[in-house]
Amino acid sequence: MSELVTEMFEYDGGRQVAVYVPSDPPEAVVFAGDGQLISQWGRDLEQADVPPTLVVGAYRTDDPDEMARIEEYSPSFNPERFAAHEKFFVDDVRDWVRSRFGVGLPAERTAVFGVSASAELALAMGVRHPDIYGSVFAASPGGGYRPPDVMPSRLPRTYLVAGTEEPWFMENAARWADALRDADADVVLTERQGNHGDPFWQAEFPRMAAWAFSR
Repeated sequence: MSELVTEMFEYDGGRQVAVYVPSDPPEAVVFAGDGQLISQWGRDLEQADVPPTLVVGAYRTDDPDEMARIEEYSPSFNPERFAAHEKFFVDDVRDWVRSRFGVGLPAERTAVFGVSASAELALAMGVRHPDIYGSVFAASPGGGYRPPDVMPSRLPRTYLVAGTEEPWFMENAARWADALRDADADVVLTERQGNHGDPFWQAEFPRMAAWAFSR
């Protein structure tokens, strides 16, 4: 039977991580920011044609200042704060997932996912750690983190999506798609009817996971 498991980490005075554990042994894993949203969407994957997937969601900061979240998720604003969150996300959370669930999958079965500001986190993690995250799912990415002038030689496969009613976010997605394609990365860029919000992103998640893992 599937379940949702939560754990409190010491990072930032206490930060929660929620994990959707599928009913069958996981064959893939998705790590995500904005975990209070995205971890709940794991059940949608079980109803889709997707291999059993562990969904690991690290909660966003509870600081009411939106810039605190952006500084954690984008390397462009506060490098020290971003680096601290990066260590938490890449090292602490993954180490716990391996020990708690016995899941340590290769990059081709591991994705990183985010929406809006956390889509910037997903892109940053993919570009900076392609040996860990073989696929990036970026829905309606913000514009604070832009493609680096020099891309690394190894890049993850990347699925970008934005809605017809959010043209600024579509511009950001297209900018990333162009830069990644120019660097010979495998890229999907999709525009769908919709606006900037959870229902739009949640509906796309099973398509992203199927693209990455059903092959």
